[in-house]
Amino acid sequence: MTDSKDAHLEAERLARVIAEKIPFNREMGFEFDFADEDRPVLKFEMKPELVGNFMRGNLHGGVISSSLDVIGGFAAFCALLKRIDLDKEDVDNVFAKLGTIDLRVDYLRPGLGRSFQAEAYILRVGRKVAVTRMELHNDSNDLVAAGTGAYIVG
Repeated sequence: MTDSKDAHLEAERLARVIAEKIPFNREMGFEFDFADEDRPVLKFEMKPELVGNFMRGNLHGGVISSSLDVIGGFAAFCALLKRIDLDKEDVDNVFAKLGTIDLRVDYLRPGLGRSFQAEAYILRVGRKVAVTRMELHNDSNDLVAAGTGAYIVG
């Protein structure tokens, strides 16, 4: 099993990769927060490129589902890091194979706000599949959307 500190450092390293190296995530402005290792958080600011309804100025549904998918997959990966003993090269190989199997999103209210925060926690991690629960809140702490994701991890 990977040491908790090592797992945390690897998670931080990969969060930077996810936020900075994936063009879509960089365009979204996704940034990770690690205040609680078991509930990673993804933050981003509203900007004109993220608007879905130009009349209301609310967040596009695709941005909502993408943010939930990114944080759900990241939570699955963090849980996997804690379970198995991997060196840096193994971590990168496992990360490269991580993928979304299923994503369900419930849009609960329009995505209105200046900033947003998505967080996720693990429901179950198996040898092959991890399942996560995700929520997206705006800067008024209104629950904008909730989701459940299944991710291939092995």
